[in-house]
Amino acid sequence: MTRPFVKMNGAGNDFVVVNALETPFTPTVEQVRAIADRETGEGCDQLISIEPSADADAFMRVWNADGSMVETCGNALRCVGWVLMESTGKDRVVIDTAGGPTVATRAAGGQVTVDMGAPRLDWTQVPLAEEMDTRGIELQVGPIDDPVLHTPGAVSMGNPHVVFFMDHAPNDGFVRGSGSLVEHHPLFPEGVNVGFVHALSPDHIRLRVWERGAGLTKACGTGACAALVASARRGVTGRHATVDVDGGRLMIDWDEASDHVFMTGPIEVERAGLLSL
Repeated sequence: MTRPFVKMNGAGNDFVVVNALETPFTPTVEQVRAIADRETGEGCDQLISIEPSADADAFMRVWNADGSMVETCGNALRCVGWVLMESTGKDRVVIDTAGGPTVATRAAGGQVTVDMGAPRLDWTQVPLAEEMDTRGIELQVGPIDDPVLHTPGAVSMGNPHVVFFMDHAPNDGFVRGSGSLVEHHPLFPEGVNVGFVHALSPDHIRLRVWERGAGLTKACGTGACAALVASARRGVTGRHATVDVDGGRLMIDWDEASDHVFMTGPIEVERAGLLSL
């Protein structure tokens, strides 16, 4: 059996996107892993299925490279939003996800803006295993008397994030080592995406992300939103910032009036092909 797909990326975060609006797409965990494998498959951070929705223009289903299904993906929302707008001629589409509905609109320069909704800031919403102030939770990496990382912010953008603040951008080895350690910490019953923020100015941050179930990726849209929210809550930045990720640049705005987080960034269509299932 074969299924057509489009390979896309948003700021380097790459996806295999399947149109399942008319024909259901139900890959097994093993098939997801095989598709995502960069050596023997198509290679991607996430596999995306565009499905019918009774309440929105479409439903977006997301699988991470390890085969796990997750709530949402910010960069994929921009890509799916672009696909739906191109196919319908609309300038605004509603995309439902397991993390809730999202609105995507066209932006200048061929970019796409996604309304990521209000950040979820209570410890029960992240979720955490115990009650803590999510501006700075009780978590550290390294020796108790001299931790390498400590007191990160915690935010849910439809999926759980923890954000560490650093005085430099960490290298790949540090992100892999620390991220993989924190991802499965018992404080996070659903696992967690791990962000590392280096503030360059009050409106400009450098971000690297270890994604739950996907590892080190070139960009993480929900991670960029979570990084801005956590930074603003700590006074590191204001409510608007340029976020530089490994694969490009995202603009994040935490609107004070609506409390919603808006993300604007690029999309790219790489190629089309057929999946063998």
